[in-house]
Amino acid sequence: MTREKRMEPPRLSLVPPSSEDSEIASADAAEREQTGDSRHSGNVAALPFADHREKLRILEALLFAASEPLDESTLKGHFADEDDISGLMEELRAFYAGRGVNLVRVAGKWAFRTADDLSYLLERYAVQERRLSKAALETLSIIAYHQPVTRAEIEEIRGVTTSAGTIDILLETGWVRLRGRRRAPGRPVTYGTTDSFLSHFGLESIKDLPGLAELRASGLLDGNLPPDFAVPEPTDVAALMPDEVPLDDIEEDEEEASAQDEEPEAEDDEAGTDIASLPDEEEPDKP
Repeated sequence: MTREKRMEPPRLSLVPPSSEDSEIASADAAEREQTGDSRHSGNVAALPFADHREKLRILEALLFAASEPLDESTLKGHFADEDDISGLMEELRAFYAGRGVNLVRVAGKWAFRTADDLSYLLERYAVQERRLSKAALETLSIIAYHQPVTRAEIEEIRGVTTSAGTIDILLETGWVRLRGRRRAPGRPVTYGTTDSFLSHFGLESIKDLPGLAELRASGLLDGNLPPDFAVPEPTDVAALMPDEVPLDDIEEDEEEASAQDEEPEAEDDEAGTDIASLPDEEEPDKP
């Protein structure tokens, strides 16, 4: 007679997780964190980094949808007063540093631009622009480095007469603007550069223009320069300088002057009417 075997429950043993399993678990956790797993949405939303990531997303959306560069004061209007917009923008710029689109700062404002090393891909879509003449480039350079500057001062620096059409072209491009008028006989108009000038040439401020050493290194200046030759420090102060007056003030002065010129004529007309209205036998008193 055979002995019946007793049924014994299987024995379970705990196996320590391998390194491969740990890596898989860590990857799953990181993926859930990036995608925002709905099962943990309540907990993730309460964490500080979730709010920080949301702020970066808001900045991305604003800059991507904007038709022109945005300054930090404009972006600040979408956040609380205690939010560090400058720090967020620097973090966002670092994030896009190695991508096909870079976040750059031009004219003190932020904008997305195609990476410089990939610009050749977009050459077929670029609009063919008319090249400026040598006279226009020289005039633009003088305005950029010497602003505020008048037409007479531009001609003195260039050594030749500057036609009105040259300055008109620069005004049409939007790179040059009328600042005001000089406190001098004739009240000549003063010229300066615009934010469009900085944006076109990729400059954060007018002070980023190349100096004497950089111009020499690039071959744009002749090596035989006078010993006292120097490149002025460019400045672009939005407010008028002490020797400038607003354009509107000059227009008001001209209107007042024209009104004063018309007043004596009216008096003469009245006097003439009185004389003509006298009877034929009467004559005005003579001295």
